[in-house]
Amino acid sequence: MRPVGTIEKSPRVGVQVMKPGRLTRLAVVAGLYAALTVLPPFSSISYGPVQVRVSEALTVLPFLSVDYAWGLYVGCIVANLGSPFLAYDLTLGALATLVAGFLTSRARRPALAPLPPVVINALVVAYYVSRLSGLPYAPTALYIALGEIVACYALGYPLLAYIIRNQRLREFLS
Repeated sequence: MRPVGTIEKSPRVGVQVMKPGRLTRLAVVAGLYAALTVLPPFSSISYGPVQVRVSEALTVLPFLSVDYAWGLYVGCIVANLGSPFLAYDLTLGALATLVAGFLTSRARRPALAPLPPVVINALVVAYYVSRLSGLPYAPTALYIALGEIVACYALGYPLLAYIIRNQRLREFLS
């Protein structure tokens, strides 16, 4: 018996079908990411050169399954529809989240799971935010890195540790 959330071959040659449970979990992650970014009071600290995206706490989920990188990617696109850096955040910001998700899925230890989003966003997001804001790159990268550390390590790592300790939740999310 296959675990819920696996991809199975369709009767049609070469076509893969996603199980509803897996798709639902990815949609929930996408929705949570978007909601935690755009809804008050979080929206006031989610955009700009100094930001703490509470939704970035979810970026540890690809440690459990690489599939969550796609849910985060979609959630980031939806969340960035409210960004003052719209075109850049929709493309580069979302792509940075996707790459960070794939790197997170390859982390060897839970304590390293929050590191890729911190580094990738500090480099990529800071680059275009500093350019578009007319601010120097180094301080912008530092502020974004600090915000990511708060979101990913202070919020995301305890979330991941809780999921790992809770066997039923871990099995449900894996």
